[in-house]
Amino acid sequence: MKKWCIIIAGPTATGKTAIAIELAKHFSTSIISADSRQCYKELEIGVAKPTTEEINSIPHYFINSHSIHQNVTAADFEKFALNAANEVFRKNDIVIMVGGTGLYIKAFCEGLDPIEPVEDSVRDTIIENYKKKGIQWLQEEVKTVDPIFYNQGEIYNPQRLMRALEVKITTGISITSFQSGNKKPRDFDILKIGLDLPREELYHRINQRTDRMMKDGLLEEVKRLIRYRSLNALQTVGYKELFLFLDRTITLEKAVEMIKQNTRHYAKRQVTWFTKDPGITWVAPDDTRKILEFILINTSLPGGTRKQSA
Repeated sequence: MKKWCIIIAGPTATGKTAIAIELAKHFSTSIISADSRQCYKELEIGVAKPTTEEINSIPHYFINSHSIHQNVTAADFEKFALNAANEVFRKNDIVIMVGGTGLYIKAFCEGLDPIEPVEDSVRDTIIENYKKKGIQWLQEEVKTVDPIFYNQGEIYNPQRLMRALEVKITTGISITSFQSGNKKPRDFDILKIGLDLPREELYHRINQRTDRMMKDGLLEEVKRLIRYRSLNALQTVGYKELFLFLDRTITLEKAVEMIKQNTRHYAKRQVTWFTKDPGITWVAPDDTRKILEFILINTSLPGGTRKQSA
């Protein structure tokens, strides 16, 4: 019997988690998260993590699996996710992967070429300069030394920018060169489904979710984490804006509006990334039955349920 990984991808706020859980329940299998922030156990509200009830109802991998004090890379995810998939496949013919971190999904599906280790001194210097000079300095440095990445990468993501800079300084080669090699063979089949919403509706959902996060206690979560604000894991939307409010640099109203705006920008970059993948079939997220029918038509999987994985 063939083994299948069904990937539910797409921009933030399209309802990927709910659909993945429904599919996992139908097939009685597990979920691997492909979200670069939900793996951090210290982050909760601001990363739109599945609820405790959802996590308890279905086995999840790469949720609460790491600490913000760890530096998690796409290569780390590739290794982690492949091990998780192999574990699930010992009991199931299918595993569900869900998330919006395009590079992580690419690493899992195709692999990444190995990158020469970066010296701590190089990384520490870049981090120190970023702390002193900010993201604009980081963007200009990357634009100068690695224009290839700058023109197609995540230029508003400090962690990605710092990684691109340290790789170019260490190897003399653009980090993109390590992401475009020969695809590594996988011993399972992959079906990729992207969730698509009209831009106006997507932005409306983002705004609503931000308001809900604030009501659920996002500000209190950020207050608890302020001592760790310099860590890479916290250089992210939903946290950095509220740090500015706590610094009394901007008002709370302005911080919330910035979260909405920056999340919309992030969603736009996600759409750009995923639409470049011809292997993704785009569907509306409002009909799980149609998504299930699509899966059954395009795989050898029967429609019945299976034994629950541990």
